[in-house]
Amino acid sequence: MNMLDFSPLLHTAIGFDRLADVMGNMSRNVADTAYPPYNIKKIGEHAYELSMAIAGFGPEDLELTTQNNTLTISGRIVDQKEDKESEYLHKGIAQRAFERKFILADYMHVENATLNNGLLQISLKVVLPDTLKQRSIPISNVSAQQIEQKPIPTREGIDSNAEVAA
Repeated sequence: MNMLDFSPLLHTAIGFDRLADVMGNMSRNVADTAYPPYNIKKIGEHAYELSMAIAGFGPEDLELTTQNNTLTISGRIVDQKEDKESEYLHKGIAQRAFERKFILADYMHVENATLNNGLLQISLKVVLPDTLKQRSIPISNVSAQQIEQKPIPTREGIDSNAEVAA
């Protein structure tokens, strides 16, 4: 079962189009290889860090893009020189081209990315717009003196016979 169809579940759902896309992408990404290895760490209430082991890649060999809540990390070594004179007994450092995609939650932004000692570290943070943040509404105290005394309407001018007939 390579592809799951979530459309029957969404016939009565309104506004969950993105959920179907996320579930579809997740089922497609299951078949991806494990290269390069990565860690995702929660470092605060709304902050995360993605660490990816990419030995042999330099900043010029990497491309990070975000589009439609998807973070794409691509690596291609531009100037890969084959050492013709050396004979490898074991070649465990892959240095092959890769593309890894991560689905980001709504309002998640990439803060920065650093490459240090073969580890690409990407800081992610959820930045809620002001309209979604909880806000406190002040309650003003109205004293009895501030309330304006309005006259109570009287029944003058109303025909008492007309009330009975109605």
